[in-house]
Amino acid sequence: MRPSRGQRRTLALALLGGALVSVPTGWWLADSLRWRSPLYCIETPGTLWNGLAPLPAGLSPTCPDSQSYRREVQAGESRVEQYLVSGWQPLIAAQVLRDKGFVLLDDELREATHYSAFMGRTVPAELHYTAVQKGSNTLITISGGPR
Repeated sequence: MRPSRGQRRTLALALLGGALVSVPTGWWLADSLRWRSPLYCIETPGTLWNGLAPLPAGLSPTCPDSQSYRREVQAGESRVEQYLVSGWQPLIAAQVLRDKGFVLLDDELREATHYSAFMGRTVPAELHYTAVQKGSNTLITISGGPR
């Protein structure tokens, strides 16, 4: 039995109404889940500093566990990216930043397993770069203002 014209119209309106509700709800849910995911701070996967350059081989993305970092990034107040690399390789990501025009403005080696630097294309520095030994790995954190 074929539906009547009125039934087809009702079905079409119901489908349209469902789409109007589900699309924004789906977008909101996907955005909400991003902030709960372990990689909330990596906006453009496979790249360093949100698309500045391809991610160097060996770097595994991660994000700080800190709720305050999560809130700052979500609010657009700051940006942070974090990576793990095998062994002590404190400058692996810094070299990529230098190749893309960031200049080392100030740095220090606090101890043999803690490197910190301020980098930028202008003064004052735009990025804070740290590398610390974490077990047999290097944990690299790049932070700065939102882009």
